[in-house]
Amino acid sequence: MSRSIWLVALIKKTFSGRFTLARTTGLPVIGGIVDHLFFRDDRMVYLPMDRVVQINKKLEEPSQSFLPSAVAEHFVRSASRRWVMNECICRSASHCEDYPAGLGCLFLGEAAAHIDPRLGRPVSEAEALEHLKKCRDAGLVHMIGRDRLDAVWLGVSPGHKLMTICSCCPCCCLWKMLPVLSGDIGSRFVKMPGVSVSVRDSCIGCGKCERACFLSAIKVVDGRAAIGGDCRGCGRCADVCPSKAIVVSVDDRMAEAIAMVTSSADIS
Repeated sequence: MSRSIWLVALIKKTFSGRFTLARTTGLPVIGGIVDHLFFRDDRMVYLPMDRVVQINKKLEEPSQSFLPSAVAEHFVRSASRRWVMNECICRSASHCEDYPAGLGCLFLGEAAAHIDPRLGRPVSEAEALEHLKKCRDAGLVHMIGRDRLDAVWLGVSPGHKLMTICSCCPCCCLWKMLPVLSGDIGSRFVKMPGVSVSVRDSCIGCGKCERACFLSAIKVVDGRAAIGGDCRGCGRCADVCPSKAIVVSVDDRMAEAIAMVTSSADIS
């Protein structure tokens, strides 16, 4: 069994203990070592769900469009290599019943060529774009950028030539551990530039948004939803809100978002 296959089996068995690992990042000395080994140089950007986005800027031509998914699609088109995993390890390890485990991460860049072929397959640009569409249609949220953990468990290098597009569900995502990671590490997982989330007066305080947020970044306070500072703007809360009281607004700052992600990894 190759190193990556063995690690996948281990990750699945120990996945529920990821919060314990996350808590070690707040410890003196040990936290620095864990950060260096598993989180160094990370930069991941959350892309809001297309279907809940309100565009703040009037587009010049009717044919023009700007949706958060366009950021991910830009990198799919410009990548030298594209690789789709056979499964989402997070959902598989958690025996997810709400979202398909067969929609795994998409990896881009030169380092993707070294992924164990038993874990997935290389895909064309068209296949990669179709994979991302299936993920969005299933209600999954994209995160994009450099995730050192992926290079470690996949056993590929150079790490700076691997970009991850992870499509996350609210129940099983690895990054539910963000609230217990050290503040320094957590700050490397960011909201897409130009995204804001607000609550209208029509909020009925039902609490569905609380249950949908995997970061516990929204709470019902005095009968009304309140957005906290940990919000990454994914839009799940707006998607489940029965009164459409939560608004995810996006300014057209696509160039800034692309520059932010480009600085995290070289996929040429």
